[in-house]
Amino acid sequence: MRDGNSTTPDEPTDGTGAADAAAAAGEPGAVHVIVGTDSTRIVLSGEVDADLASELQEATAEAEHLGLPIEVDAHHVTFMDSSGVAFLARLSIRSQHRVRLLRVPPTVRFLLEVTRIGELLDVVEGDDSREFQPVGETTSTD
Repeated sequence: MRDGNSTTPDEPTDGTGAADAAAAAGEPGAVHVIVGTDSTRIVLSGEVDADLASELQEATAEAEHLGLPIEVDAHHVTFMDSSGVAFLARLSIRSQHRVRLLRVPPTVRFLLEVTRIGELLDVVEGDDSREFQPVGETTSTD
């Protein structure tokens, strides 16, 4: 069975290229924890689903252990299921600080509204004006 957006080998594509092919194939999810001088940033990308459950649990434990304010960058999330929603809820409950959600794509924004998890987080509109400074890196002042 195919949906109305997919093509068969005999049908022409719309010519948008590799990005559409990757999205149709499903980009594997990834979780990265970056420790900053003033906060911990968790970067999510691709499909945030049950396949990432252990990585999401590890990220939660690491961020909780550090005790810094937590920021979640969701800019590159292409799909999120209940595993991702549970991750955000768990972070908001366990963090000593209010969790900030940065660069939220429409798919994630929809889930935040439907599940009301968005009420537990600070959703930052647009680009964050604060500069994130990873530990060990210095900024240059010209």
